[in-house]
Amino acid sequence: MYCQADPGTRPSISDWQGIRLVTLPTRMVGPLGTMEFDLKCILHSLRHPSGVNLTLGYNTAIFSLLLRFRGRINLINMDGLEWKRSKWSAPARAWFYLNEWLGCWIGNRLIADHPEIARHLRTRGVAHKVVMIPYGAELVRDGSMSVPVAFGLVSAGYLLIVARPEPENSILELVRAFSVRRRGIKLAVLGAYAPETNSYHAMVAAAASDEVLFLGAIYDPTTVAALRYHALAYCHGHRVGGTNPSLVEALGAGCAVLAHDNPFNRWVAGAAALYFSNEDECAHAMEALLADPDGVERLRAASRQRHADSFTWPAVLQAYEALLTSASGLALPTKAHLTTETIKQGSGND
Repeated sequence: MYCQADPGTRPSISDWQGIRLVTLPTRMVGPLGTMEFDLKCILHSLRHPSGVNLTLGYNTAIFSLLLRFRGRINLINMDGLEWKRSKWSAPARAWFYLNEWLGCWIGNRLIADHPEIARHLRTRGVAHKVVMIPYGAELVRDGSMSVPVAFGLVSAGYLLIVARPEPENSILELVRAFSVRRRGIKLAVLGAYAPETNSYHAMVAAAASDEVLFLGAIYDPTTVAALRYHALAYCHGHRVGGTNPSLVEALGAGCAVLAHDNPFNRWVAGAAALYFSNEDECAHAMEALLADPDGVERLRAASRQRHADSFTWPAVLQAYEALLTSASGLALPTKAHLTTETIKQGSGND
């Protein structure tokens, strides 16, 4: 398992629950730092015996040519449609598009996290390589009420947004729809906002009523889980991508969901969500949630069922184990070598 470290630190190797962690620092930061890290990981891997490489993300798939030339089996989780995201410049989107295409041809197996992603990958002429394995999430059975109270919130007295503040995540539309009239509850927004330097963030802030609370970027899993658990509903505006981890985690927390209407969200949330395509529909859906407590409870029950059916970690990890075993031709020693935390750490260091 490769882990990226900040510039100026030293490389290190450690052990975590039987998993060998190789920490590699980079000299650069941002996207260039990520590219540097990916290349270092591949070069380090090639210096050590290995049967199968599992690469999380296709953004630097061109470097995987080195694995191909050395005869390494390389399984690539193709993640989402990064080249469609509006936040990237035209050159960056061209880079992502090129690397998606290269990844499809270089990888021995392509892991899609959503049926729509699998369908897209098959259009590249590599249908025989595609395997669909979604993300998983922990089941949240309870959450400390002290967490929302610390932010001035009460149980079932707020809607929640957990997302990067990017245009394709419909943050502006959600805030506008909520702020069109007094709601009598709060809208709690998690994310790193800088309206002083980012024009989109400034538009979101200007659209917000005094019932909107910007809580900042919160990365502690226990805190975020408690905020989800006690929310009246979770609002998910993502328009691009496959199985979004934040939406899956909301299902695991038993959230009623208000989601942007697209094939990605429809498959993930199913009957656990109300859907909207524009601001007016979003505002009406919010009103419906506030006016129908029984309906909210039905959505909560549907969320827990959807999570149990498709997004539990044991099912996801067993699918990865089967794929790795078939790819290597060898049985894995024990299931302890592929744990929930292995997938979580890896997905954060792609």
